[in-house]
Amino acid sequence: MVAEKPSIAQTLAEALSPGRNFNTRSGVSPACKVHEYEGDFYGQKAWFKVTSCAGHVYSVDFPPEFNNWDRVDPLTLFEAKVIKAESNPKLRMPKHFQTEAKGCSYLVLWLDCDREGENICFEVMDNVVPMLSSAGGQQQVWRAQFSSLAPVDLKKAMATLGSPNKCLSDSVDCRAELDLKLGCAFTRFQTKYFQGKYGDLDTNLVSYGPCQTPTLWFCVRRHDEINAFQPESYYTVDVKIVKSNRDLFLTWERGQVFDMPVATLFLNAVSEGDAPAKVLDSTQKEGKEARPQALNTVAMLLCSV
Repeated sequence: MVAEKPSIAQTLAEALSPGRNFNTRSGVSPACKVHEYEGDFYGQKAWFKVTSCAGHVYSVDFPPEFNNWDRVDPLTLFEAKVIKAESNPKLRMPKHFQTEAKGCSYLVLWLDCDREGENICFEVMDNVVPMLSSAGGQQQVWRAQFSSLAPVDLKKAMATLGSPNKCLSDSVDCRAELDLKLGCAFTRFQTKYFQGKYGDLDTNLVSYGPCQTPTLWFCVRRHDEINAFQPESYYTVDVKIVKSNRDLFLTWERGQVFDMPVATLFLNAVSEGDAPAKVLDSTQKEGKEARPQALNTVAMLLCSV
């Protein structure tokens, strides 16, 4: 079983091992421990190994022949093939998974339940599946769906395993390739274009990013709006009614006006005379809100849509 980071792997071992009885040892990767215990897998006795990765196993990059800025036209980067390389060779994650997969028949993926997590699932599978022993034609790769690290939720996820989603994983690969090509092509173009044009501009690297550059534009636009803002006086009518020694504050439906004579007209209409206030309508309702579930990231994402 593979989690997305070492702390979650340990949490899984603590929640799923009978009586929290498991052993911990080092693996090939210096960053990821391996927790082992004996338990049941779909009615059969099994020896479980629980380990993790440390984020993405691979990252996308251009082949070496495209790394020369002077010889490579930025436009050619859009048609260039990309390659996948280890994100952090020092962690030795591919070798770690290949070693631990030997002698195993099944793979249970406990990566985060989002697009990035689904993509890491297939990065893990690339290293583990070729090393698995035969399971007699049975499904060997399983995907756990969970949104909480509470033991009861992890046990429920273990009892309702599904399959990894290739389409979600492919969407992440597509986004990563677009980010790489757009970022590198425009960064190289901008850097070479601005070199020597402005004496006080540091043109060693004029970076472009599909996310950072539009975000920077929002910040600049907001900064310009703040600098150009001219304060203007406005007026509102605040009314308080005292009834049975209780204060009732009324809200003016019009809100505010920028014309003082108009505001004065409404103020005089309210303050002059002894005409009683009349209640035209009254509504009363009761609402209940359930307590939020601890660490339920799926519910949080639904609320943010």
